[in-house]
Amino acid sequence: MDFDYSPKTKELQARLLRFMDAYIYPNEEAFQQELQANTEAGKRWTPLQLIEGLKDKAKEQGLWNLFLPQDTAEIAGVQGAGLTNQEYAPLAEIMGRVGWASEVFNCSAPDTGNMETIARYGTQEHRDRWLQPLLNGEIRSAFAMTEPEVASSDATNICTRIERQGDEYVINGHKWWISGAGDPRCAIYIVMGKSNPDAPKHAQQSMVLVPADTPGVRVVRPLQVLGYDDAPHGHMEMYFENVRVPASHILLGEGRGFEIAQGRLGPGRIHHCMRLIGQAERALELMCKRASSRVAFGKTVAQQTVTQERIAEARCRIDMARLLTLKAAWMMDTVGNKVARTEIAMIKVVAPKLACDVIDWAMQVHGGGGMSQDFPLAHAYTTARTLRFADGPDEVHRNAIAKWELGKYSEYGRDAQVPVTRGA
Repeated sequence: MDFDYSPKTKELQARLLRFMDAYIYPNEEAFQQELQANTEAGKRWTPLQLIEGLKDKAKEQGLWNLFLPQDTAEIAGVQGAGLTNQEYAPLAEIMGRVGWASEVFNCSAPDTGNMETIARYGTQEHRDRWLQPLLNGEIRSAFAMTEPEVASSDATNICTRIERQGDEYVINGHKWWISGAGDPRCAIYIVMGKSNPDAPKHAQQSMVLVPADTPGVRVVRPLQVLGYDDAPHGHMEMYFENVRVPASHILLGEGRGFEIAQGRLGPGRIHHCMRLIGQAERALELMCKRASSRVAFGKTVAQQTVTQERIAEARCRIDMARLLTLKAAWMMDTVGNKVARTEIAMIKVVAPKLACDVIDWAMQVHGGGGMSQDFPLAHAYTTARTLRFADGPDEVHRNAIAKWELGKYSEYGRDAQVPVTRGA
């Protein structure tokens, strides 16, 4: 593995850093002010004009759809950045330093995963109707998988029914933590549900495309994450009640839901982890600056031994997590997701825990300010803590890693499945 970034990545890094310095960091306060103004005007679930304006600048500077790999770009018939997972990963880290920055570049979840899913597994009709508007930033999307009635950490539990009736599929189910469903621009859902309860365990689930304006789609409420509702994106509870869509809206075919999920979640985990590393890196930067400027008990907080220990530990763990994530990305590019399964699971365990710890230490150094909206740390912590559930809880991935390790030396664990998991 070459530890150096490619020339293409270095050039994009430089351009992206300049954009962040010019437009993202200076607008963090303006972002909060516009969100507050929308709330006071009763328009909380309204797209922010600040972000929409910055999207135009990102397009002008060629910093648009950076996530789009070359093979997917060719399928979609568009010009993307054409980056490998390894090349895109450091760009995701830069964007991750500010929670809302990824959307400016059309590189935010769940749209990125949904775009790749439609490109890879959809028909040309699906791509024309939904992929192109998503790539253009004209609409948003959501991925409806997690359910409140079952432990969705085991995706085979998902019980939303997708039943064939003539030329249509009828969908009935209850979903929650559906990120992006609060955005009024959300035009399409990818819904996972059970199409054949009698099929083998991993052939029971399917994925189907459901337009947001289909009768029977009902959004109930936004769920708060440690007090944040993340408007206008939102994490919604919703119902699908006798929702009917054409049979042509099925992705890849009945019983292929787990196959699609495997293809969708691998790159997404790289993106999530690198964004988390970006958050941790910024938290460390803020911690060092704050510790150097505050005096307690006759010396700066930076001179306190406990602070120095945490700074050193943060530096070590951030660099370890970054290298592990880059290795996973490199393996996905060179030998494929299946061979890289252990590394993908490992980064999913390591990165969110790392980010939680480093952000927590930074909050501690900031004192009461760390708990307030005056610094980005409190919201960053909610994101990091949430991602210990999203794409599967730590425990599921630890179990899988252990089984694969044991499988090197015994029969137990040798044939363990890659976990398809989501939510709580």
